[in-house]
Amino acid sequence: MVDFLLCVVHCLCVYLQLLLFMQISFGDALITAGAQLTELDLSDNAFGPDGVRGFEALLKSPTCYTLQELKLNNCGMGIGGGKILAAALTECHKKSSSLGKPLALKVFVAGRNRLENDGTTALAEAFRLIGTLEEVHMPQNGINHAGITALAEAFKVNPLLKVINLNDNTFTDKGGIAMAEALKTLRQVEHINFGDCLVRSKGALAIAGALREGLHKIKELNLSFCEIKRDAAISLAEAIEDKSQLEKLDINGNGLGEEGCEHVQEILESYNMSSVLASLSDDEGDDDEDDDDDEEDEEEDDDDEEEEEDDDDEEEEEEEEEEGDEEEGNEQEKPKKFPQESTPSAPPRPPVDAAAFLSFPSPEKLLRMGQRRSAIIDQTDVTDTEKVVQAFIQIASVYRDDQEIKTAVEETVDDLMKKAFSSSVFQPDMFITSLLVKMGLLKSEEKIKAIPHLYGPLLSLNHIVQQDYFQKSLIPVLLAFISKPNNSLESQPQARHTLLQTLHNL
Repeated sequence: MVDFLLCVVHCLCVYLQLLLFMQISFGDALITAGAQLTELDLSDNAFGPDGVRGFEALLKSPTCYTLQELKLNNCGMGIGGGKILAAALTECHKKSSSLGKPLALKVFVAGRNRLENDGTTALAEAFRLIGTLEEVHMPQNGINHAGITALAEAFKVNPLLKVINLNDNTFTDKGGIAMAEALKTLRQVEHINFGDCLVRSKGALAIAGALREGLHKIKELNLSFCEIKRDAAISLAEAIEDKSQLEKLDINGNGLGEEGCEHVQEILESYNMSSVLASLSDDEGDDDEDDDDDEEDEEEDDDDEEEEEDDDDEEEEEEEEEEGDEEEGNEQEKPKKFPQESTPSAPPRPPVDAAAFLSFPSPEKLLRMGQRRSAIIDQTDVTDTEKVVQAFIQIASVYRDDQEIKTAVEETVDDLMKKAFSSSVFQPDMFITSLLVKMGLLKSEEKIKAIPHLYGPLLSLNHIVQQDYFQKSLIPVLLAFISKPNNSLESQPQARHTLLQTLHNL
């Protein structure tokens, strides 16, 4: 076994040496040929920090003085590779500047490289020196607010920036505020992707301020899954009123709550911009009500204590009063109470259309749709498996034990799945696979955020598996995955048990 491991290590060392040699040889060949590169793309090669050393000389050479696009996505550079790369770019800029033609890099791509704060900060210094960037793509690099702040400072001296993609890093309030300050200075920005970056409400409010002050060319703003609450989301919606070029605003997966989602939609409708709002179907609900309840409980406790103190004071004052003041004849007449006039009942709320329900599903909306629920199925392209899965999840998410709601959900799901299973191009296997992925029960190569609550989907599945239209060949697959240990399933023991019992019986 030891010999085998030594052999594996030896092979890895040989591989790395060979890779380094190939990169050095590749660079030397380009330098010797006198090439003038405008684009260098080495993406999706796991060369790590040692690999960066392999083309370090190339980046410092006259071959790269004309470089405009550098793409190193998913290369595992790490912090060390980021620092080497930053130093090479800095030297390239200094050498080319001495010849009167400084490096004018426009596009920089380095996603999924584990650059973290130190690697990012080093690159930010190089960006400050270069000053000509138009696109920066650095998603999934484990960057925290310190690295984000360094990038923000670098962006301020790159006035031509059009695209900023920092998806899936960790801004927090500090990073969000720092980045917002940078955005105020930029006039050419068209695409911002800060999705899944934990910008939070304070950061979102700061970005809303930047929107009010500028960003007139913005076409897409992604702040999805950032722990943004209702008031901050409303502020963002209000800030885009004059953004005539905006094509998409994505604030899905935050904590707006149903009222917050409806408020945002109403604001955009008043601007005639409702089409730019991405789906809010993954909104995680407004938890401010719980906080308010806690605060109210604390206030009530304080009030109770104050009332007890007042009662004690009153008792002491009553003991000091003379007995003559307590005669019955001195009682004051209580004011007469008049019956309150009955207020007219509120008019019935108008029916909901399919688009309103799908943008933010709720039990009330499904009930208010009445016979119009068929429009949900009409708007779902059953030839597209992913759209069927999404519609199923949206309908199932409003499942409740209340009989009226339960019936409405089951009837709507039935209509959807009947139509899907009757289609000759519908792929039942793909439907189950995709549904399991979105429920967090099956891993995917792509990063997909699992739905947070499985109660509705589990019981909706329990319903459809019993119907004639459902293919029984899919039951073993469901049984296998629902039986496996899973934290999400364990949080819904009753719904899981119900589904498992049904699957076993079938």
